[in-house]
Amino acid sequence: MELHFTKMHGLGNDFVVFDFTRAAYPLTAAQANKIADRHFGIGCDQILIVESSTSDDIDFKYRILNADGSEVGQCGNGARCFARYVHDKGLTNKNPVRVETLSGVMTLDLNPTSQMVTVNMGAPRFTPSDIPLNASERQSLYTLQLDDQTIEFSAVSMGNPHAVLLVDDVDAAPVIELGARLETHPMFPERANIGFLQVVSRQEVRVRVFERGSGETIACGSGACAAVVTGIQRGLLDSNVTAELTGGVLNVRWDGENQAVLMTGPAETTFEGRISL
Repeated sequence: MELHFTKMHGLGNDFVVFDFTRAAYPLTAAQANKIADRHFGIGCDQILIVESSTSDDIDFKYRILNADGSEVGQCGNGARCFARYVHDKGLTNKNPVRVETLSGVMTLDLNPTSQMVTVNMGAPRFTPSDIPLNASERQSLYTLQLDDQTIEFSAVSMGNPHAVLLVDDVDAAPVIELGARLETHPMFPERANIGFLQVVSRQEVRVRVFERGSGETIACGSGACAAVVTGIQRGLLDSNVTAELTGGVLNVRWDGENQAVLMTGPAETTFEGRISL
């Protein structure tokens, strides 16, 4: 079968987008892996699928597949690309757009005069069972043992599980080595995205993220939100923060407990094509 696709990116975090609103196509894990392969497929960090909604108050269903074929409930950079895609393809003229994910409903607000999209990421969740995290009670900081090393981290769900480590310099942080080991640590029963946070000032941070199921990407929207939220929670940051990732800059705003996180950044189309599966 031959499928039309659109290649998009948000700050270099790249996606292959499929429109399955007219006819659903159940991609297998092996097919997703082929699509994501940068040598034998199209190449991407994640696959985004646009599906029709069955609810009157929801505009679309938004599905996310990792490069390893696993399905996840959240991707902030992908959500911005999703918003631009459905408008650019004429699938809707609504703004904002409400989409349903595995983790709940998201609101996507497209600025019609720029490439910027604001995503309402919902309120972060800190209860260990919501993250999920193998811990008996909520704490601002957790620890785990890795060989003879004690790792201190904050944990939060942004619709997907995140652990955030505070570092002096993200450039020198062992993101790939440590991220890979922490992602699958028993403390994270559904694995976790591992973020490395460097505080530059109360309004500026630098972030690198080792994404669950994908490895380090040059930008992670939910990871930037998780890093900023945990930094605010620890009293290190103000409520409106610029987050610098390897691929570019996002703005993240969080006004505190039970409030939604608002993330603003660009989304761009790279090219279109067809792939035979």
